[in-house]
Amino acid sequence: MTIWHAERGTGEPVVLLHSSAADSGMWDPQWEALAGRFRVIKVDFRGYGHTPYQADGRYNHADDVAKVLAALGVTRAAMVGSSGGGRVALELAAAGLAGRLVLLNPIVDLEPTPDLRAFWDEEERLLERGQVEEATELNVRTLLGPEADEAARLRLARMQRHAFELQLGADPEPEQFERELSPPDLDVPALVVTGGHELPYFVATARKLAGDMPRARLLELPWAGHLPSLERPEEINRLLLDYL
Repeated sequence: MTIWHAERGTGEPVVLLHSSAADSGMWDPQWEALAGRFRVIKVDFRGYGHTPYQADGRYNHADDVAKVLAALGVTRAAMVGSSGGGRVALELAAAGLAGRLVLLNPIVDLEPTPDLRAFWDEEERLLERGQVEEATELNVRTLLGPEADEAARLRLARMQRHAFELQLGADPEPEQFERELSPPDLDVPALVVTGGHELPYFVATARKLAGDMPRARLLELPWAGHLPSLERPEEINRLLLDYL
């Protein structure tokens, strides 16, 4: 099984880990800016973008990324993770592969709040009825804040629709697993970002994670929704270049 990846630029490695609503294409607005200073690597997780939704057994996204990095000769890198990609970044940090973290509205092990549960339930209901387009529109409407322009909304819709199609078409469906995390043990510099237009679950998650990790700093962006790198890409480019 080959995990699709791409790299560009030279210097210290920076790995871009996408949201579970998107694929590596979500980082296109950051690609050129970061590659001017770093060796930038992006991947498509299984069932996203260019990577098929297949596995010979139980699989783990962080393990997949670790194998890609080993093949590229990278033993330590800065990890930039969005949403579900933030969870992957944390697992890679726990494995000793992260020198620095930027976590944009990451997912961690908090009990789902009513807002998140309602979103998930509606998405599941639409997909069970075969309404992929409606489920895609739900994600775009929920996850992008008011600063996102029409191009960003179309970009996210394209990535989310493709992910749904890949995953719904899998037979048999692969089984994914995650490793337990202990944020207080992750002694890695980290910038945890959330936004004023984010779902309450992710705001609570970001605040708790920033409080639990010994070297984390919280940044709350009043204008941001769930995917700020798509909403105000130039501002996030400046933030990443400054922090990394």
